[in-house]
Amino acid sequence: MRERDIETHLVRRVREAGGISYKFTSPQRRSVPDRLVLMPKGSMYFVECKAPGCKTTRAQDREHARMRDLGFLVAVIDSLEAVEELF
Repeated sequence: MRERDIETHLVRRVREAGGISYKFTSPQRRSVPDRLVLMPKGSMYFVECKAPGCKTTRAQDREHARMRDLGFLVAVIDSLEAVEELF
């Protein structure tokens, strides 16, 4: 299974749950999570998708820590089961 397959499944599940999943990139900041997920009732979180068994880079870990320090939820998922755990 590839990262793309997991990301596609995430987007589908978010849509089924009534949410929106934006592809997230930042021209000024590298290593940001792949997706910004907006759910009903104001829930918002960032999701980093990885191929099964792949780990985040140190730069990604630092960026995720910055976001978490600001109070945001950042999830790293590497399987279809991990997608389901978000719901």
